[in-house]
Amino acid sequence: MIAVIGAGKIGELVVSGLLRAGRPADQILVTARRPERGKELADRYGVRVVDNSTAVAEADILAVAVKPQDAGTLLDEVGPQVPAGKLIVSLCAGLPTSFFAARLPEGTPVVRVMTNTPALVDQAMTAISAGPHATGEHLAIAEEMFQPLGSTIRVPESQQDAVTALSGSGPAYFYLLVEAMIDAGILLGLPRQVAHDLIVQTAIGSAVMLRDSGEHPVKLREAVTSPAGTTISAIRELENHGVRAALLAALEAARDRAREIAAQSA
Repeated sequence: MIAVIGAGKIGELVVSGLLRAGRPADQILVTARRPERGKELADRYGVRVVDNSTAVAEADILAVAVKPQDAGTLLDEVGPQVPAGKLIVSLCAGLPTSFFAARLPEGTPVVRVMTNTPALVDQAMTAISAGPHATGEHLAIAEEMFQPLGSTIRVPESQQDAVTALSGSGPAYFYLLVEAMIDAGILLGLPRQVAHDLIVQTAIGSAVMLRDSGEHPVKLREAVTSPAGTTISAIRELENHGVRAALLAALEAARDRAREIAAQSA
């Protein structure tokens, strides 16, 4: 039995992924702060909505998907009820496993997970890290939970803030880039829908080539960049406007914000 505590956007991703992977709805419990949200999830997925104490008592695995700023209140409420051997899977961005260890019984295994919203189309990137008391078996359980949503990777917990900046927030960067390129297409005289279709399919094709070709992105870029051609002219302008430096600074800012969230919640 798996309980998803705090079924907001990320929690719902987990619920839907578990169901697509074949887990029966009667093996999934959900908690929600608002009764209307709980009813919505029960109607949509057929899962049972319970309170936090019932979830802790009945589930073998607790997937904690509340907002980071709410995690302390949650653990103050249910922490003393959690048996030391029960697996905690944290989806709380920025919160280290030590945050949970300080509020749960000694020896409680905690696995920290960072996934992203392409889980909605089974194309997520999920990074999984073990806390001090989590074993390889616990990591394997977490991987089994998230593999139906896309790809998984194990990383040391010290790298999770960077993962949050790179892939957790990453979809937003691509959407912003696509939005800007569609606007550029309109500026160049294309209808919005045509510009949208051109850029979206180009993004999909480029991503598949990156994944499947095994080539470094520099080589793939060079294959499109002819001497004195259109592409190199565009790339020169991107470099002149500091796009690469802006991305580096943006990801550092996201990483630093993840650290701030952890510090504020400690």
